[in-house]
Amino acid sequence: MSEKSSSSGSDEDVDPESGQPVELGGILSKWTNYIHGWQDRWVVLKNNTLSYYKSQDEREYGCRGSLCLSKAVITPHEFDECRFDISVNDSVWYLRAEDPEHRLQWIESIELHKAESGYGSETSLRRHGSMLSLTSAASALSATSTSSFKKGHRLREKLAEMETFRDILCRQVDTLQKYFDSCADAVSKDEFQRDRVEEDEDDFPATTRSDGEYNHNNNGSKEKLFSPASPKGINGIDFKGEAITFKATTAGILSTLSHCIELMVKREDSWQKRLDKELEKRRRVEDAYKSAVHELKKKSHYGGPDYEEGPNSLINEDEFFDAVEAALDRQDKIEEQVVIVCFGLLQRRLFQLCFSFLSLSNPLSAAQLHSHSSSLSSTELVSALDDIHRFSTQVEEMVQNHMTYSLQDVGGDANWQLVIEEGEMKVYRREVEENGIVLDPLKATHSVKGVTGHEVCHYFWDTDVRMDWETTIENFNVVEKLSENAIIVYQTHKRVWPASQRDVLYLSAIRKIMATNENDPDTWLVCNFSVDHNNAPPTNRCVRAKINVAMICQTLVSPPEGDKEISRDNILCKITYVANVNPGGWAPASVLRAVAKREYPKFLKRFTSYVQEKTAGKPILF
Repeated sequence: MSEKSSSSGSDEDVDPESGQPVELGGILSKWTNYIHGWQDRWVVLKNNTLSYYKSQDEREYGCRGSLCLSKAVITPHEFDECRFDISVNDSVWYLRAEDPEHRLQWIESIELHKAESGYGSETSLRRHGSMLSLTSAASALSATSTSSFKKGHRLREKLAEMETFRDILCRQVDTLQKYFDSCADAVSKDEFQRDRVEEDEDDFPATTRSDGEYNHNNNGSKEKLFSPASPKGINGIDFKGEAITFKATTAGILSTLSHCIELMVKREDSWQKRLDKELEKRRRVEDAYKSAVHELKKKSHYGGPDYEEGPNSLINEDEFFDAVEAALDRQDKIEEQVVIVCFGLLQRRLFQLCFSFLSLSNPLSAAQLHSHSSSLSSTELVSALDDIHRFSTQVEEMVQNHMTYSLQDVGGDANWQLVIEEGEMKVYRREVEENGIVLDPLKATHSVKGVTGHEVCHYFWDTDVRMDWETTIENFNVVEKLSENAIIVYQTHKRVWPASQRDVLYLSAIRKIMATNENDPDTWLVCNFSVDHNNAPPTNRCVRAKINVAMICQTLVSPPEGDKEISRDNILCKITYVANVNPGGWAPASVLRAVAKREYPKFLKRFTSYVQEKTAGKPILF
């Protein structure tokens, strides 16, 4: 997967003109659900919002989902260097970048948008006044009836009263301070005037004074020299009244403080009881949470990629096994329903054909029926000289290895273990692991009556009928046709949760190996082995598996009695099927071995039954 990023305005993280983070767009793999797994999506980061589209070309149709990053939590994955998760409340997006560098770029850009969004940033915080003005507080308290305070808010009411007392006290302090300042000014002025009078008496001794406050002029009038320092006369302040009020205000404050302390002491027991209740409630919630998590782990369905296969999977081996078994059982039920429906359609079709035959006066002859039903190619594949292409050398090596080793007996030092024996079919396995990945080679032998080795290999190799008998494939396509007998095929297999979906890219070649001894039968062989091709590179959606598979068939003929022609009752096909599969990713060994033990016999039975049905009544193709 390739990732492309685009930005508007500047190549820098922040637009120099607007000062805002620039837009970022690119391809990320997004976890969809447990069926489809990881899917490539076009993701856009703009204006503090993360949106995703199915593709870049579909942006005009609207986004498929978006997240506001104001309260988003970005979590890089602990083990996956390319993955990061974004959660907003209960909504979680699981995303994977192309490489760790792109993941770091996305995380930094998202954090930058989040910081500039205004939530939690220093530039967005505004300091508000925490104290009301003294006048407004006093007026608000006076305008509010004490009966409006609810029961239980007594402490709040007393605190409001204290605020009122504080305002009154502040105004009283200001008034008294003005009084004291006026008194100080008056005393200073009085002393200054007395000094001047004493100086004047020394200069003018003839001047007479009737009292200490007035001068008697020569014309008999009195002139006021200075006014006495009368505290009551200064600015009209009643010092005694202000002092009494000040004393009452301070007494009220002390009384209110005592009342507040008493209320807080009384509430201490209540607060302790509430705390104990909250602790008990928290303990019950924690127990319920642990119980829910324990129950969740018992379920066969888990959400999110953390429960996918892998060495760090949160699902344990037993639960993994149960989930795979449940998924395979569902697939079996679906297949059975399909078979029942197809059988009903086949019955109706046979009834129609029988009715048509009865209504015809000249029924078809057996020879005509054979000519109409035969669809197999009778191409003779004698030597490798007829099949030349750029992979010819690899094909020859594979064919020789299978003819040398695959047909050998399972005894000796090969350590083959018989795991299944059902009638003519026997399945053997050798336990092999590499770096914790199970690579068990598998070998199965089977005998099928009424079919030839050529017919079995033909239907195994022919892609035109692949989907008729192969039920594990989701889709496939021929990437390249190398020759008439060799092709390169890409196919994806149906996903079995919690295992990841697998895909394979392999070369498939069909061969006829002539017997060197006239008493030995000829051998037909189909070998499938993994190759690389530029038209089918690996993707994040699937785990690329590696295969080396061979279907080897030999036809045994028992001579009929007398001069009778050979019929299908006289032929027997010996099948040797070998498979060496590297699953490409980690999965529990017990699960892989259990699936192989269960699915391979079913595959052989299903395929050989299909070949018998397709060849019934048709000419024998050796």
